[in-house]
Amino acid sequence: MIAIGIIPARYTSTRLPGKPLVDLGGQSMIQRVIGQAQQSVLSRVVVATDDERILQHVLGFGGEAVLTSPDHPSGTDRVWDAYQQLNTSADCIINIQGDEPFIHPSQINALVQLFARPQPPQLATLVKPVLTHEELFSPHLPKVVLDTTRHALYFSRHPLPYQRQHPQENWLQNHRYLRHIGLYGYRPDVLAKITQLSPSPLEIAESLEQLRWLEHGYRILTAETELETIGIDTPEDVSRALDHLAKQREAQ
Repeated sequence: MIAIGIIPARYTSTRLPGKPLVDLGGQSMIQRVIGQAQQSVLSRVVVATDDERILQHVLGFGGEAVLTSPDHPSGTDRVWDAYQQLNTSADCIINIQGDEPFIHPSQINALVQLFARPQPPQLATLVKPVLTHEELFSPHLPKVVLDTTRHALYFSRHPLPYQRQHPQENWLQNHRYLRHIGLYGYRPDVLAKITQLSPSPLEIAESLEQLRWLEHGYRILTAETELETIGIDTPEDVSRALDHLAKQREAQ
């Protein structure tokens, strides 16, 4: 089975310009993402970027990268552009967030394994149990509800389901909530189709791209992880990541 990992990476970021090139303990963020992904079962790991600086940086340390259009509205579109440029075939494509320097190889493997099934999914993503009240009510951590086959029914920035019979401070005691981890897997034929879809009403309302796919009838299978990830969007997140690295080194 051939699984290709593609990491969309833009230079422009409102809160943290040049984010992929930010130094994290002697390595750039994008280099750390690549290093983690290369420890997984992926056959190939490629950066998809719209910026020559990122392209040359990745090529400079021996990574693989392609230059994509600067006009793509989403990382999904950038992944499809890169895959077409690779001029190869794969059983699945894994979209790895370029601002997750501590993504664990086992999380990537969990998605790839879903595509090894006799009937591989159209799309796949990761979910994680919600552990705290702060997580549950944070609009920055989308939640997801599943059907009995572990396909996503809906994603929301609001906790779902709404427990009418319980006060909100007791919701975690009475229901197992799941949050979404933004790692995606696609069948190549499905990726080609979803990049042709127009934004949908639910997607616009929640500002969650995956709702476009659900609204157009695509199914998203989920795998579950217990591992936490540390996404980096702000200078404060960089400080948090450096603290995490320091703790890792102390533990070794």
